[in-house]
Amino acid sequence: MRILITAGPTREPIDPVRYLSNRSSGKMGYALAKQAIALGHEVTLISGPVSIEPPEGIEIIRVETADKMFDAVKAKINDGDMAIFCAAVSDYRVADIADEKIKKDSNTLTLTLIKNPDILGSARKDFGFSGTLVGFAAETENIDTNAREKLERKDCDFIVANDVSRSDIGFDRDANEVVIYSKDGSATRLELASKDEISRQIIERIS
Repeated sequence: MRILITAGPTREPIDPVRYLSNRSSGKMGYALAKQAIALGHEVTLISGPVSIEPPEGIEIIRVETADKMFDAVKAKINDGDMAIFCAAVSDYRVADIADEKIKKDSNTLTLTLIKNPDILGSARKDFGFSGTLVGFAAETENIDTNAREKLERKDCDFIVANDVSRSDIGFDRDANEVVIYSKDGSATRLELASKDEISRQIIERIS
């Protein structure tokens, strides 16, 4: 099977030295790529800026901003049978990026933010992807409700949800615990384990 995976954060520039981002380390997405290769699949990994070496045997495309990730996914998604959107894409970007470093001249700084393109939400209606579509939901509350709503709204086959309010799993941790929600209404919990082990179970279950 040919699998497209997105991983890591995006960075949205404010000026030449500052940017907006999030706490994603890319560990989960890279673990998914590693396990997919180990299970015999072909993998294209579209990665935001991370400090992780990619597994051997994959095609890797490195991007920085949400716009660039959108373009890379659009170009590659229909080459695959499955797409797993694990990247933590910034929801907003700065409307006007400063050409020079912004000086600390006042006690406040106001930035106007505009919404980034919805990559997962574009997979079906804009990119025309007809394969297996898997999204991730990093939640801090109402995980079941939010994950099921996202699954329907984004027209996914599966949503993998985890509670990022916990200090032992999620962002920048080596372990995770997730629930896989399916469009048939079922939910499967994968108990606390390393991200490699969780990734192996995810790939096996959804493929």
